[in-house]
Amino acid sequence: MNVRFQKTARGEVAILPRKEYDVLVAKAAEADEDRGTARLVKVAREAVAAGAPLLPKHVVDRLAAGDNPVRVLREWRDKPQEYISFKTGLSQGYISDVETGRRNGTAAALRLIADALNVPLDLIVRG
Repeated sequence: MNVRFQKTARGEVAILPRKEYDVLVAKAAEADEDRGTARLVKVAREAVAAGAPLLPKHVVDRLAAGDNPVRVLREWRDKPQEYISFKTGLSQGYISDVETGRRNGTAAALRLIADALNVPLDLIVRG
């Protein structure tokens, strides 16, 4: 590294070529990203250890693509609408309407569905 130091009224400063500075900035950004990733992994591991479901990539991809979360999670759990209807006391038609978007579903109904699927409510509530 080609660094020279210069004294100024505010103290000593390091002067280095722009390319070397850019490399240092990129390495610092990578280190910050690595720390951020490590923090996210830690939070995710804690959530899974506390009982949050570990979703397969194909499920996460469908949710991220905007597919209906009730349908995606019900299919992931391999449960027919009739099973959810039986477990929740909601009609199969109501569940179908939620999955197709004809109904949003009440907070209480979505809570029942989340419980029947054994998933956190925030996975099925669209923000």
